[in-house]
Formats: sequence, structure tokens, C-alpha cells
Amino acid sequence: MVDALVEAHNLVKIYKAADLEVVALQGLDLHVPRGEMLALVGPSGAGKSTLLNILGGLDEPSAGKCMVAGVDLTHLSARDRLRYRRRVVGHVWQQTSRNLLGDLTLLDNVMVPMVLAGYPARRRKRRARELLELVGLGPRMRYRPDRLSGGEQQRGALAVALANEPPLLLADEPTGELDSVTAREVLGLLRGLNAELGLTTIIVTHDKLVAEAMDRSVAIRDGRTSTEVLHAEERAEETAIIDSVGRLQIPKALLDAVRFSGRARVHLAGDHLELWPAAGAPSGNGANSGNGAAKS
Repeated sequence: MVDALVEAHNLVKIYKAADLEVVALQGLDLHVPRGEMLALVGPSGAGKSTLLNILGGLDEPSAGKCMVAGVDLTHLSARDRLRYRRRVVGHVWQQTSRNLLGDLTLLDNVMVPMVLAGYPARRRKRRARELLELVGLGPRMRYRPDRLSGGEQQRGALAVALANEPPLLLADEPTGELDSVTAREVLGLLRGLNAELGLTTIIVTHDKLVAEAMDRSVAIRDGRTSTEVLHAEERAEETAIIDSVGRLQIPKALLDAVRFSGRARVHLAGDHLELWPAAGAPSGNGANSGNGAAKS
């Protein structure tokens, strides 16, 4: 298997409010190779942002295992979690006010994470200048955010996120407040950073064009990974994900087409599996498929 930067197995997150429990992640599995650009897609409330917060060290999983760059996020002290957020992961948010401090110049904004991480002053300034040149904002490094366009602000946010040389970049709807032309420019920049820095990038998005610009998109449904699309393939198609314990989420359109009534029989038929409604399944293995069967 390709070396993974992110590995999540049977990840569970439960939020408690008063007497209520909300299960945001229900045994999610995820494997992200180093250097991959991955989009997380799915309906609101599916668990995408919850997963992003766990990967970013902003929230703790309730159960399961999650490893990022060799760090086990299920067993971190408060100090180690802070060190993880400073060194391993960078964030870009949809709202520019969360990315940049309004009363600081771009140059100073990029240096803030390095100050917190204890970088020497000379190295901070040199690194900040290099990053702003890399994202095309060298001439504007003395500007404050209110003098920049939306696209320039997101470019600045990328420089801030990369200040401490994290191997993982997380972005939550980074093009959500941008027009289509500017969004394509930001995506092009992300692709360039991926190639130049070997950066692993995970983006939460509802935008189909953003998802298709990534190497792969993974759909999350009801707190679990459901399907994926490898966009690098010449003929990209959606495939279902079978997790580490053998669970499979069948796309709703297929479930609507065949009445399983909550139960199915599984048969090995040569080089594939057949799912049959429990009431109409053939009696032996290897039977020919007919009406009412779903193949896997």
C-alpha cells in the first residue's frame, strides 16, 4: 500500500448536548497517501467538517484510531495537541476573517505562526517573504487584508497556513466566497503548491468543479466514507468503498431500484459478489444473476 500521511480506522465522534447524543462519525475509514489532493464531499451534516476538525487537532475522536504523519490523534496531551497544530497541519477557512488578522500586514500575518512556534526572527522574515512570493503576493506583502481582493486574501491565507512547513493542508470551502475565475486561480495555486512542496491537501467542498480538480474525491454519508472517484483516471467513475470491517454503502439510486427491505444475501459468483434481496436470493453459490440482483 502507498505510504499514507493520514490513516483513520473505525473513527467515531459523538457530541453530547444536555441529554442528547449526536453521532457525527460512525466508524469512518480513510486512507490518504502522501502528496495526494483529496476532496471530501457529501451533504451537510454528513460528518465532513467533523472529520476535518479531528484531522486538524481541533477536536478529539470519541473512539477508533486516527494517525497523521505518524502522530496518533487519539492519545495526545494538551501540549502535544498544540504542538501538532503548529507543526503538522495548516488551515485555510472559507471566511477570510478566520485566516488573516485585519490589523496586521500580510508579511506580519505570515510570521505570526512562526513566532508562536519559536522560529528565529531572521528566519521568520525570510520564510514569510519566500511564501508570499510563492503565492504571487510579493508586491503586496506590506498591505493589510482590507486592501486585498478576495482571491488575494485566500492566497495570503495559504501562505499563513504553510508558514511552519506542515505536511498536511486542510481547507474548508476555500473557494466558497470567490467568483469562478478567482476560484480557478486559487485551485491552480493549490495544484502548484502540491507539486512544488509535495503537500498533502484535503479540501471539504460542495463545489463539483473543485472536487474534480483534485486527484480523488471521497463522499461521506451518515458519518462514514461511502463512495469515491479517482479523477486522474481517463474514465473516472464512482466506486463504492468497502471499509475495514466489510461495510458497504450502496448508492441510494440502486437501493431505490431494488427492494432489499433491509436484508440481503451475498453470494460469491466467480470473480464478483452478488447481492440478492433476502426473500428472492438463489439457494446456492455461484448462481447466475437475474432481476433483483446487485453486483459488487
